[in-house]
Amino acid sequence: MGRPFGIPVYVSPTWFIVAAFITITYQETVRLTLPGLSEAAGYAVAFAFAVLLYVSVLLHELAHCVVARHYGLPVRRITLYLLGGVSEIEREPDSPGREFMVAFAGPLLSLGLALAGFLLGAFVVPTGGIAGVLIWQLWVANLIVGVFNLLPGLPLDGGRMLRAGVWKATRDPGAGTIAAAWVGRALAVVLVIVPLALSLMSGQTPISWFVLWSVLLAAFIWFGATQSLRTARVRARIPQVDARSLARRAIPVTSDVPLAEALRRASDAQAGAMVVVDHDGRPVALVNEAAVEATPEQRRPWVTAGSLARTLEPSLVLAADLAGEALIDAMREAPAGEYLLVERGGEVYGVLSTADVNRVFSGV
Repeated sequence: MGRPFGIPVYVSPTWFIVAAFITITYQETVRLTLPGLSEAAGYAVAFAFAVLLYVSVLLHELAHCVVARHYGLPVRRITLYLLGGVSEIEREPDSPGREFMVAFAGPLLSLGLALAGFLLGAFVVPTGGIAGVLIWQLWVANLIVGVFNLLPGLPLDGGRMLRAGVWKATRDPGAGTIAAAWVGRALAVVLVIVPLALSLMSGQTPISWFVLWSVLLAAFIWFGATQSLRTARVRARIPQVDARSLARRAIPVTSDVPLAEALRRASDAQAGAMVVVDHDGRPVALVNEAAVEATPEQRRPWVTAGSLARTLEPSLVLAADLAGEALIDAMREAPAGEYLLVERGGEVYGVLSTADVNRVFSGV
């Protein structure tokens, strides 16, 4: 939809579901507030409110992104969808203070919009017209958005602020994530139980738009908190990822060697990978393990190792001493099935298989 501050903004098709829901449900309130409006005009005002509400959500997300970019964090995009918006910031802040500021920027802007709307409606815009009705609804909506996002549970902004606080106290970002995620799960349970209990106590039907909306928000928070817990477990295992310890011994083969013969040599040498070399012994390609496994055994004598190899591009050559986040980042920059590991002097150390790295995170 555009690139404010150079950040791509996308609108999910699910936004139209919410826009239609707001337009249909809010138009009756508009006509009661402004009885002189026709039915068509009521729908138009209600739709305008839906659009302006999501403009407010966009500004909320832009606040996160602008602060993140101020700290040098790359921002991929903003997406507006069913339950609001999401900012895709590619890297986490490197300190609890920066984490807190990036998280707090969104609710702070929403509360600022609420205050501005309140002052505008109270002292500038007449309350009896269309503009007055829209401004009143918008400042209330922004107040709700700001306060709701300050609730201290992931994936809400308040949860990220709580994570920053626990991170600061414990010096462990993983502990902060776990604490904020469990608080988020508790909030999700409260969001289901409280509206349901209030409906039953008031004698109303337990199935209402208010209860259904609460359940939808609770599901969003529960799954977001669960994903945060999983991410914390994954990050806890990243230090275990070490290129040297995961490397496979590799044997050199020329491209014209039959696959069956290459596999026999690898078995004799107790090697788990094959590197295609030129006639001077320099590595030029890596035999793809998935392609080998997909080749029927009866065809292996007639298929050459070179035909199943990927050309050794510079991005597929990694330093053998890479480990942890640095290794993961290097692999993310050039996704592949295998990488050639070399010593700082250029000597071949072995082959790193992505499948072996993935096994470190299996069961998370």
